[in-house]
Amino acid sequence: MSTRPALIALPYVVMGVVAAADVAAGPGVGLLPLVSLGPAFAGLTGGWRRTAAIGGLALALCCALGVYDGLFGTRRGYTALLAVAGVTAAGIAAAVSRERQDRELASARSIAEVAQRVLLRPVPRQAGHLRAAVSYTSAEADARIGGDLYEVVAVPGGVRVIIGDVQGKGLDAVETAASVLGAFREAAHEERELTDVGARVDRAVQRQLGVDPGSEKFVTALLAEITEPDGITFLNYGHPAAMVMEDDGHVSFPAPRRHTPPLGLVWDASDAPEPYSVPFGPGCQLLLYTDGISEARGADGEFYPLADRADLLADGDPQRALDALQADVVAYAGGPLHDDAAMLLLRCRDGLGMAPQVGLSSLDRAPEPSEQ
Repeated sequence: MSTRPALIALPYVVMGVVAAADVAAGPGVGLLPLVSLGPAFAGLTGGWRRTAAIGGLALALCCALGVYDGLFGTRRGYTALLAVAGVTAAGIAAAVSRERQDRELASARSIAEVAQRVLLRPVPRQAGHLRAAVSYTSAEADARIGGDLYEVVAVPGGVRVIIGDVQGKGLDAVETAASVLGAFREAAHEERELTDVGARVDRAVQRQLGVDPGSEKFVTALLAEITEPDGITFLNYGHPAAMVMEDDGHVSFPAPRRHTPPLGLVWDASDAPEPYSVPFGPGCQLLLYTDGISEARGADGEFYPLADRADLLADGDPQRALDALQADVVAYAGGPLHDDAAMLLLRCRDGLGMAPQVGLSSLDRAPEPSEQ
C-alpha cells in the first residue's frame, strides 16, 4: 500500500488531534504551540505552496483556539502564533530547497540515461545465429552505469563479445569503461584475429590509465568470438570464466591453461593471454558475467552457487531467463548487491544458418539494462 496518501493527510490529522486535545484539556496545559506541527510536516512532504496554505490554516486554527481558551491577546497567545509563523516559514524554505534538489536529481538522472545509452547500448536481440539478453545492476545509489561493461558486435562470419570489470568506482571507472568499449567496437570490425582485438583494447586501457608496472589500476575482461563452424574462442584477461550450458544440461566453466593479467597490466608478449576454444552448437547457451554475480554472498557467507542455478536459464525467452537469474542473485544476497553486476546471455538458435554478412539493427535490440 502506498504511503503517499497518509503523508498528504498527516498535517491535517496532527492539527486536528492537537485541536481536540487542547479543547479537552483546557488552556492550562499549553498545547496551542503544537499546532505548528501541521506546517512542519507539510514542509517535509509537500511543495512550498501547499506548506504556505497549511501554515495559513494553522494560524487561523491557532487564533480560533486562542479565542476559545481566552489566550488571544495574551503573551501565551502571541507566543503560539509566533511559533506557528516561524515553523511555517522554515517549512516553506525546506520545501523550496527540496524541490530544487528534486529538479537537480531529475536532471542528473536524465543525463545518466543518455550516458547509459551511449556507453552501454542495448545489445541486439539477435546477432547472427545467436539470441542475446543482458542484465546490468549498478551498486552505486541512484546510478545507472558503473565500472562493469559489455558489448556484442556482429561481424562477417560470426559474433564478437566482451564483458569486463574496471577496478575502482565512480567517474574514473566509467571513463575507463568507455575507453575499453570504444576500442573494442572499433577493433572487433577491423582486426582479423581475436588476439589482435585484445591487444588493441589493452593498449587503449594503458593509454587511458597511464599505468606503470606495479600499478593497481586494471580492467578484467573476457573476449569471445562465436562462429558456427568453430564454436567459441575465448581470450581471458583475468576475468571469471564464462559458464557454458550444453543442450543436454551439462554445465562447464572453460578456463585458460594459465592465468594472465588483466587489461592494463600486459607488459610484454609473455603476459598476453592464449586463446582457447570450446564447442558451441544448437541449443547451447553462454553466460558471461562479472564478479558482482559470482562473489555475491548469502547469509551463510557462501558465494552464489551459479552452476547450481543453471536451470533458471531454461525459459524459452533469453531475457526472461536472465531476469529470473538476476532476481535469484538478489534474493540469495538478501538485498541490494554491494558490487556492480553484469550478465550477458547468448543462446545458439536451432536450425538457423548464419548469413555471410551480419549487421546490427537498432530496431531489434534487447531492453536496456535493469536497475537494482
